[in-house]
Amino acid sequence: MGIRVHNLYCDANGESHWRDIQIDWAQEGPEGKTSARLPATGIIFRETGGDYDLSWHPAPRRQYIINLDGGVKITASDGETREIGAGEVILVEDIHGKGHLSQSIGGKMRHSIFVPIE
Repeated sequence: MGIRVHNLYCDANGESHWRDIQIDWAQEGPEGKTSARLPATGIIFRETGGDYDLSWHPAPRRQYIINLDGGVKITASDGETREIGAGEVILVEDIHGKGHLSQSIGGKMRHSIFVPIE
């Protein structure tokens, strides 16, 4: 087993969909388990207000999003909606096509980290 990551991706027709991917453990020792090193090009800290409600948009780049607190409701263009809570990870890859909807949950502010991978 490893870490579950929500993956929002786009098909050849520009439709976004959800799937789950798993990042496997590569090492295990007294300090815990770690995955293999994955590529990244930076880190962006973000705060979104409790009234956050963004209409259809593609992701600006391929990136991991790590929720630190609060949550976000994201709807893929195929209609599937997921609520991503604190501590969960998303890999957004729907960088073309209609994109997705994003909305705060419960009117709460959210802090997150974006980790671009290109």
